[in-house]
Amino acid sequence: MSGDLFTSAATDRLARRAPLADRLRPTRLDDVVGQEHLLGPGRPLRRLIEADRLSSVVLWGPPGTGKTTLARLIARITAQEFAELSAVNASVKDVRELVASAQVRLGERDVGTILFLDEVHRFNKAQQDALLPSVESGLLVLIGATTENPFFEVNAPLLSRSTLFRLEPLGPEALRCLLERGLAAENVEADDDALDLLVDRAAGDGRHGLISLEVAAALATGRLAEDPAAADSAARVTLADAEAALGTKALRYGRDAHYDVISAFIKSIRGSDPDAGLYWLARMLDAGEDARFIARRLVILASEDVGMADPMGLVVADAAARAVEFVGLPEAKLNLAQAVVHFGPRPPSRTG
Repeated sequence: MSGDLFTSAATDRLARRAPLADRLRPTRLDDVVGQEHLLGPGRPLRRLIEADRLSSVVLWGPPGTGKTTLARLIARITAQEFAELSAVNASVKDVRELVASAQVRLGERDVGTILFLDEVHRFNKAQQDALLPSVESGLLVLIGATTENPFFEVNAPLLSRSTLFRLEPLGPEALRCLLERGLAAENVEADDDALDLLVDRAAGDGRHGLISLEVAAALATGRLAEDPAAADSAARVTLADAEAALGTKALRYGRDAHYDVISAFIKSIRGSDPDAGLYWLARMLDAGEDARFIARRLVILASEDVGMADPMGLVVADAAARAVEFVGLPEAKLNLAQAVVHFGPRPPSRTG
């Protein structure tokens, strides 16, 4: 009995110490922000979850869009046994043990098993093949979550036996709603410009937004605690708190200038002027522009403005975009600069 009490106490304390993103995980489908195309009233995925009739699915989307949240909600709703594995550390042996348990459970209790496999793309071919017979027979209902394109990273036989649902990056309204919930949970307020910055820099990633908000809230709360005269006031997240939490400054130009600068950047590359391209790139990065935004524009430019005048341009731009994700700033500045210089001497496409 005492062991149960200690376990319960440890669980409660762990829940209180959990990151804000975990503490704010929805417990009802109605509380999920974003993904209306999948979870709106009458949408197929929502109907399948609510009816507990879900078959094997692959949830594909960028980080922080709700893949794990959806799986945890299914765990709450389903009458089937819910098991969870991470492809990062699970082995073929783990899969076989889970399959054996599912067979016993079905035979003895007539209860099916849902397996949530996070980062399914990290499973190699042998590991994915070990799942295939159980998914094919219906012994396991697979929920695979991936940030990578499943058409390249998931075995074709496994993918063909699953329904693919694509999750989209959270829009500004959904992110703001999520961050406002976070403010309430942390019992703090926020200036509008601070919230705008957190929403903008989250770039569709709800988890990243909440992590940044949690740090900013801690800074605001700490500042309040150091000021006895403000003891009765509510902690308030300022723009400086948001900048410190993000490790970056707010853009040092306005919203309109944001589009003017990126337009000048694109025009300089289109005009085969690498020096001007590097100037505008440096200005954007110095102002705190999101490197991923710049990388996306380069990828679009490679096809839209350069096109068949330089077929390798798309490869270079895509490589730079991947480097931004893999390496990150400040080193990724070099990757972006290399892509800009690559486009410089080449005339734009005149086709199409």
